[in-house]
Amino acid sequence: MSFELPNLDYGFDALEPHIDALTMQIHHDKHHGAYVANLNKALDGNDALNWSIEDVCRSVSKFPPAVRNNGGGHYNHSMFWKLLKVNNGAGPSADVKAAIDRDLGGFDKFKETFGNAGITRFGSGWAWLVVTAEKKLAVGSTPNQDNPLMDVSDLKGTPILGMDVWEHAYYLKYQNRRPDYIAAFWNVINWDEVAARFAAGMK
Repeated sequence: MSFELPNLDYGFDALEPHIDALTMQIHHDKHHGAYVANLNKALDGNDALNWSIEDVCRSVSKFPPAVRNNGGGHYNHSMFWKLLKVNNGAGPSADVKAAIDRDLGGFDKFKETFGNAGITRFGSGWAWLVVTAEKKLAVGSTPNQDNPLMDVSDLKGTPILGMDVWEHAYYLKYQNRRPDYIAAFWNVINWDEVAARFAAGMK
């Protein structure tokens, strides 16, 4: 067994004009592809090749740094592709919106907090919306390819929305203007996928 690069459910140009086709192609085929190849190499001969990527992340402190970096990259991106869709102004489901209102001060405040998590993440990393162990929503960020499932992460919970703020996610179109990319990101959130992950996380 080994980990595999998942196919996209849409064409590289499906998120235009918010995320350009060439960025999507390089991001998926080259960057995510390299994480998968390097993860398999790092786990060669290890029983963890038969684990789920979620379980690898939950026990990542037991593995060498290459597993943390590439396993995180594989999990994060596999989730990220599912979370993207041109939403034509649609917002969160009623259940997700109610939880945002309850835990995060309303949708506008959530947008500000989530956006700032991405803007202020120094260097490369991710912004996250998670369901905590207490079944509350929380926002935060992680460095590099860490994620909230990892036993080494300061931010812990079940991720239901993740935003990649590595430069490879936006540099061809937005160059150094990370805030412009983050502003555009709200147009490509697949809120149906967020709702499904929220429901699973609340069980």
